[in-house]
Amino acid sequence: QLQLVESGGGLLQPGGSVTLSCAASGSTLDSYAIGWFRQAPGKGREGVSCISSSGGSTNYADSVKGRFTISRDNAKNTVYLQMDSLKPEDTAVYYCAARLSCIDYDPADFGSWGQGTQVTVSS
Repeated sequence: QLQLVESGGGLLQPGGSVTLSCAASGSTLDSYAIGWFRQAPGKGREGVSCISSSGGSTNYADSVKGRFTISRDNAKNTVYLQMDSLKPEDTAVYYCAARLSCIDYDPADFGSWGQGTQVTVSS
């Protein structure tokens, strides 16, 4: 059974960069599209980015377009989220999850959620 573990979060300054990792175990990642979500305190889970199983298709929420880049290395069973030009409003717990394709960001259609990694952007 596919299990996902996020890592790479931390305390960052505005304008800074960080790369999150989503590592898979229990199954190979290359059959799944992977989505990144975030949840800020008191808010719902927001879809941030998604990458197809092959890596050939990606999409982004408008709030992160041009600043975040999603990628994957199926040989390493890992998906990455490079986050640049960070803003305080990017502060959230970031999660990765799997589904068969990146049709939409409905969390109910994603599975194998990781435990999340905290990203805090503050000066």
